[in-house]
Amino acid sequence: MGRRHLRRFTAPEWWSISTKEHVWVVKPSPGPHPLSKSIPLALLVRDVLRYAKTLREARYIIGHGMIKVDGVVRRDYKYPVGLMDVVEIVPTHEVYRMMPHPTRYLWPIPISPEEARYKLCRIENKTMVKGGEIQLNLHDGRNIQLSREEGSKYHTLDSVLVDLEENRIVDSVSIEPGVLGLVVDGRNVGRYGIITEMVETYIRRKTAVAIKSSEGQEFRTVIDYVFAVGREKPLITLPELKVEQQVQQT
Repeated sequence: MGRRHLRRFTAPEWWSISTKEHVWVVKPSPGPHPLSKSIPLALLVRDVLRYAKTLREARYIIGHGMIKVDGVVRRDYKYPVGLMDVVEIVPTHEVYRMMPHPTRYLWPIPISPEEARYKLCRIENKTMVKGGEIQLNLHDGRNIQLSREEGSKYHTLDSVLVDLEENRIVDSVSIEPGVLGLVVDGRNVGRYGIITEMVETYIRRKTAVAIKSSEGQEFRTVIDYVFAVGREKPLITLPELKVEQQVQQT
């Protein structure tokens, strides 16, 4: 694999592309999401949302500012779109959120224009910055700086609801038993339910988590694959799962 090019057979399996049709495929630009967990904006427009038939048409749409990601016009057709990103089609006013999917790994689901203003992010790290303030490093590369007192309320792997227009936190969910957990990676990707148990290990990100779905089925994964999405109800729209998708081997 070259630095600027990507062969189709080495691309992530969940991309909606044919591996035998052509040799090369668009490689995502460096950005907020890694290659394995993102899809180039051009492929999202052409192969997933079907707004274009060719790469040239997709580049035209993107280059003319018709696509927004998290409220910002993106003109780079290689821009990496990943988990929880809000994608808006400007001419049609359609809005989608990239959510985990049991078979497609990441897939856009339609959301309302009102919800498009908010994005749920997971705290990947906390750092102390100049002046004694605390900086929250979120999963999408976003950083939010808070006072020491306010920053101490949040912990790594907790989720925060961010107002994209003002870049501020409006709500948060601690990852703990009793909250709604959405699996974003691993064999149970796309499934969600109530976190019923957490068994801590020496390495926190390997903590075992038990989740019970609305159908009463319990499955387990590691905390690093779990995204806290709400308490009594989710803070964002969750994808509808068919029964046959939820009945998977645990």
